[in-house]
Order: sequence, then structure tokens, then C-alpha cells
Amino acid sequence: MNTQNSVTPSADGLAASARAIKSRGLPPVEKWNPPFCGDIDMRIARDGTWFYLGSPIGRFELVKLFSSILRRDGDEYFLVTPVEKVGIQVDDAPFLATDFEVAGEGEAQVLTFRTHVGDEAAAGADHPIRVTRDPETGEPAPYVLIRRNLEALIDRKSFYRLVDLGEHHEQDGQSWFGVWSSGQFFPVIESDALPDAD
Repeated sequence: MNTQNSVTPSADGLAASARAIKSRGLPPVEKWNPPFCGDIDMRIARDGTWFYLGSPIGRFELVKLFSSILRRDGDEYFLVTPVEKVGIQVDDAPFLATDFEVAGEGEAQVLTFRTHVGDEAAAGADHPIRVTRDPETGEPAPYVLIRRNLEALIDRKSFYRLVDLGEHHEQDGQSWFGVWSSGQFFPVIESDALPDAD
């Protein structure tokens, strides 16, 4: 029986480890390879709320701290410090994009998204926008890549603003309705699948 990982990971312990990290900007979690210490009862809901032991984490500073040590490996999410790696549950995307700013217009337009934990990312080649559709309802789910393969779900009001900025563009021999940012076109829906305006 392996007793090496006998210490049960806790939110307090993770927070203490995260606070001890001296790093300008975000910690380099992708470079760390600590031992896996098991899963912790922590969950990020679809609306961006963090839960610990079934209760919402009410302190923004703590949520921001945990979000800074978040890493995605494949389809699994972990909180990572130099000494431990623990699994957490993410219902959809780990971040929620709650607003964006627009600079310029047309193909030169730049859309800079802001998340509920204060991250910013200008959509473009390094931060693509993608839209999936529920196969049953057709409901769109738009995402933008924020950092290190961690995406933000774009909230409904921001998505409606995006649609207002949309235009038609030919891509791979097909007409798409989508948005431009940083010289990249991001398709939202096939032009001929758009509902009639009248």
C-alpha cells in the first residue's frame, strides 16, 4: 500500500502554497511536475462560481488565487503548485468572459475579452473564438481561449454584442457569419443557416 500521498489535500493548504509562490504574473504551472495528490472537492460551475465542499467560495481574492494555479491536462483540470497537484471538477469552461472591448473595425478590429477573475485576452490566432452547438436544441455555446489551453465561456450578453458585430465572410468555399479580431475571422454559423431577418 502506497502511503506516500497520505496527506489529504485541502483548500487552505493549496492557498498557502499558492501564496508562497514568488512569480511576476501568472505562475509557470505548465513547467511544474509535482506528484498527483488525489482529487479535492472543488468545482467550477458553468457560471464561473467556484465551490469547495459544496459551498460557494465567496472571497474573490481566493478564487483569483486558485485560478492562477489552474492547469488543464487533456480533458482534466488540476490545481498545481511546485509540491502538489490535485484534481478538481469543471462543469464547462473554467472561466466566464463577462465583457469585451472593441478597437478598430472590419478586419483590423480587435476584441479584448475580460473574465470574471480579471484575465484579459485579445481574440486572435493565439486566443481563438469557437462556437459549439447543442445537437438537440441548436443552442450556441461560444468560447474564447484565455491562457494555456484554458477557455472562457462567453456570457450571453457579450455573445449578443458579438453577433451585432458579425459579418459574412467566405471561408473554405463557404459563406459564414462570424466576427473579426486581430486579423482572424472566427465563424459563428453558416450564412445559409441564419434565421431569416423578416
